[in-house]
Amino acid sequence: MLELNLPPFEANVKKVNGKLCIFDRLRRRFVALTPEEWVRQHFVDYLITRKGYPEALIANEIQITLNSCKKRCDSAIYDRAMHPLVIVEYKSPDVKITQEVFDQIARYNIVLRVKYLIVSNGLQHFCCRIDYDKQTYEYLPEIPDYENLK
Repeated sequence: MLELNLPPFEANVKKVNGKLCIFDRLRRRFVALTPEEWVRQHFVDYLITRKGYPEALIANEIQITLNSCKKRCDSAIYDRAMHPLVIVEYKSPDVKITQEVFDQIARYNIVLRVKYLIVSNGLQHFCCRIDYDKQTYEYLPEIPDYENLK
């Protein structure tokens, strides 16, 4: 797999029924090793080991209902009261981060109303903080540590 713009980690990869799979520490099972999943597993490890995000407050593949359609958020991060705080959208490293990608995560946020949106393709990472009172958003220079999320 491609080297990413994230710290390396000890990925648990094995073949299952002839297909490469990677262990998802949050779902506690092996999942298909796609380029997007490679990004997700690296990014989740980065959030936990480098940014102090509690593993118990992160969930992968969260189902939401948007306009009667079932959708899945790649990752959701909760505050200590279990309210959604961050949505993360992952893309394969060969997918450019465009306005369309942000539109996708913004649609998910219609349901969850989180304070932070993060998009990563493993090479580029973008985070914005939403101020609902002022109806504004601000791109942050880096992914905040969990303790700094407000």
